[in-house]
Amino acid sequence: MASNVKAFPKKWIRIGIVVLIILILVGTIWGSYNTLVRLNQGVDNSWANVETQYQRRIDLIPNLVNTLEASGKFEKSTLVELSTLRTQWQAAPDVNRQVQTSNQIESAISKLLLVAENYPVLQTSARFQSLSDSLTETENMVSVSRTRYNDAIREYNTATKVFPSNIIAGWFGFSERDYFKATTPGAENVTVVNITIP
Repeated sequence: MASNVKAFPKKWIRIGIVVLIILILVGTIWGSYNTLVRLNQGVDNSWANVETQYQRRIDLIPNLVNTLEASGKFEKSTLVELSTLRTQWQAAPDVNRQVQTSNQIESAISKLLLVAENYPVLQTSARFQSLSDSLTETENMVSVSRTRYNDAIREYNTATKVFPSNIIAGWFGFSERDYFKATTPGAENVTVVNITIP
């Protein structure tokens, strides 16, 4: 009888330890899963912010094209390219294609604004200046949104690689996501400006 009394607490201690280990494992899995879901949603939200800025840029293009066409002598090929890219962006089937088209739009807008400098009548046009300012502001907002998107990606990707959340990520299909990368040729190079003073 005495041996049964001594064995009874040890048995419950072992059961308590097993239950505690199970609770720790479940808590770890639950916490890691919820963190991964939250971070994944953060990435999606950051991308939505990038798309919002892209859409703002796209919405400015018709007004810009109309203003430049009104100037008469402006190169039609640049305007046609910009209008075509706008249509391609709106019809892009996936995020990667949207990014590629957006990079082309960015390049076309830069070229357009450089060419516009050769037209003094545009430089004095209040409508053109307003659109140019709006485009500059939008480009700054696009840049900020892309940076925030990459920050969200970094945080999410880190969570999919560190222990123990990397195990949970594998179990539930949370895979690494791609960073936003500029694909415009030469984007990785810093532009060198040479200023000569007479």
